Amino acid sequence: MNFVREAAVKGMFYPDDPVKLQDEVESYVESAVVLGIEGDVIGIVSPHAGYVYSGGVAAYGYKAVAGGNYDTVIIIAPSHRMIFEGVALWDKGSFETPLGAIDIDEEIAALMVDKEGVIKLNREAHRGEHSLEVQLPFLQSVLEGIRIVPLIMGVQSVDMCRRLADNVFEAVKKTDKKVLIVGSTDLSHYYPYSEAVRLDSAVVERLGAFDIPGTVEDIEKGRAEACGSGPVIATMMLSEKMGANRGRVLRYANSGDVSGDKSAVVGYVSAVFYRERSYGGR
Repeated sequence: MNFVREAAVKGMFYPDDPVKLQDEVESYVESAVVLGIEGDVIGIVSPHAGYVYSGGVAAYGYKAVAGGNYDTVIIIAPSHRMIFEGVALWDKGSFETPLGAIDIDEEIAALMVDKEGVIKLNREAHRGEHSLEVQLPFLQSVLEGIRIVPLIMGVQSVDMCRRLADNVFEAVKKTDKKVLIVGSTDLSHYYPYSEAVRLDSAVVERLGAFDIPGTVEDIEKGRAEACGSGPVIATMMLSEKMGANRGRVLRYANSGDVSGDKSAVVGYVSAVFYRERSYGGR
């Protein structure tokens, strides 16, 4: 059986030529200015639109973890193509991009599969999905030798976020690996510029304050929108379990800032969750 997940959106969301892709990603990362984060980054939130729109925002989160000594990156992304219960895991083999193959951490992946059906083996949900794939060239550019655990969320309920965070945390605890969590999301979709900024500012404020209950409440009550609200909330919950106690928003922008068309825009944010080095006397 072929366990290689071939790139599905190369040439559409990002260049299919490896040299052009590498140059573009490196240019975004080099342009991102991230002031020193006094702590260990455990989780990041990153957008997933075409690079021409969101690549410059995504670069900030990846700049913050560039050169880090992570072993494995667990990527949690939303499904745009299929509706299903639980979380879809691709558990073996590798994911390909024009920059090469990135291997699955099969040890952690195997530990995640549970009888309750929170995380299920479901490769079909991954095949055409862009929200996870677009994170990979950035990871390949800023972190050497890492493996991934790719997760696609179906129904993004708060209960599922909580169960997912518990499940992943228990799996990671059984290893001695240093893990980075990536939550993939875009923010509001197709509002006029000023309305989008108003809606997105609620998410930005909650992420910066590392306020999990506030994020949940804003999403549930419609005060904010995110197509990957589940991955965001699960990433925050999981980061907290792994020791994060602070958040910082590194960059916010929307498609109108790039295209100049502000009649109907999509919002993007890059944020990190980290453990302060002085926290708890450590």
